[in-house]
Amino acid sequence: MKVLLLNGSPHPNGTTFRALSEVAKALNENGVETEILTVGDKQIVGCDVCGGCSRQDKCVKNDIVNEVIEKINQADGLVVGSPVYYASINGSLKSLLDRVFFAKRSFANKPAAAVAVARRAGTTATLDIINKYFMISNMPVVSSQYWNMVFGSNATQAEQDEEGLQTMRVLGQNMAWLIKCINAGKKEGINPPLEQTHIKTNFYKK
Repeated sequence: MKVLLLNGSPHPNGTTFRALSEVAKALNENGVETEILTVGDKQIVGCDVCGGCSRQDKCVKNDIVNEVIEKINQADGLVVGSPVYYASINGSLKSLLDRVFFAKRSFANKPAAAVAVARRAGTTATLDIINKYFMISNMPVVSSQYWNMVFGSNATQAEQDEEGLQTMRVLGQNMAWLIKCINAGKKEGINPPLEQTHIKTNFYKK
């Protein structure tokens, strides 16, 4: 069992990394391997909706996006963490997620969670943006005992957010439990629902 954690901050060892490390620690303690991959420091161009990915399940721009797609394919779960910039997520992370989820379209039945860090405000809006990628992709969204957020301008300040770090630990425990339940169900012949062909309804009529 393995969970991929995406660090959407340009600071490899900043507040976002500190929050994700607490999640990873809880996962490890519950028998789940982890990998924290920093993507927020990359110059990632946005999706131009060329449609090329529809023929190969990967982006035609061969950069870190395809590496992330492959890592998610191999993982049992996903955590996406982002700093808050102007009440939203890091632009590089947003470009990456747009292309990852447009190219792959579905990582069905892989538990996923969003994590937001901020000095003060904008965390809930950031969580909402990230969660929408999971909710359109048949991915069970993992929660904690509070919204998945940590506060602090840097990793040192984040150490003082005891509630936030506890929230991260509970998140890791909950994700490990859900992954184990899914794996146990498969062994008992309880298979996930089959994905259905997507029906698209347009409300424009001539």
